[in-house]
Amino acid sequence: MTLKLFFHPLASFCQKVLIALYENDTPFEPHIVDLADARSAEDFKKMWPIGKMPVLRDDAKDRTVPESSIIIEYLAQHYPGRTQLLPRDADLARQTRLRDRFYDFYVHEPMQKIVLDRLRPQAKNDPYGVEQAKSLLATAYGMIDQEMAAKTWAMGDDFSMADCAAAPALFYANEVMPFADTHKTVARYFDRLMKRPSFARAVKEAQPYFALFPK
Repeated sequence: MTLKLFFHPLASFCQKVLIALYENDTPFEPHIVDLADARSAEDFKKMWPIGKMPVLRDDAKDRTVPESSIIIEYLAQHYPGRTQLLPRDADLARQTRLRDRFYDFYVHEPMQKIVLDRLRPQAKNDPYGVEQAKSLLATAYGMIDQEMAAKTWAMGDDFSMADCAAAPALFYANEVMPFADTHKTVARYFDRLMKRPSFARAVKEAQPYFALFPK
């Protein structure tokens, strides 16, 4: 098979790429990476020494593509399908990238800060950093509440790369700082994301690993 995805089903940035692949029924060969396993981690780092997932390998074009947003843009360019994840119009594409970055930097990253702090040894916790992350999440929730008040998807009527970023970011953010009671518009948008078949499939595939997520 031409495309190989190196990922883990529980990882939020990996789910972001899985959504893009499932949206367009793009054929790919899945390779689950277990960074806790020395052999699996070593093999993965031979391909991408940074050691962060996901990574897409396109054997037909002899290209290794890291980083979730770059992978989705690569798929949109070389393996397009019925869902146009990145608009052809340059201005709309820029706006899509902005929203993609918004969810990665201001929802995804503070969520991960909170989660990773829970995994640290107690003496190594960073309560100040966690409070900063929660404050940033609260700001992001408020912005999404306003942004999504009159829209179905992040860019309006059409599902895009920005929604691929939003779905797993909000899924895990809701676990660490629930928004249903405080941000109704965010909750309604999240409900639509959960019902999107591509994301529902990614969530189902992650379920066997949910016990690894720190509550």
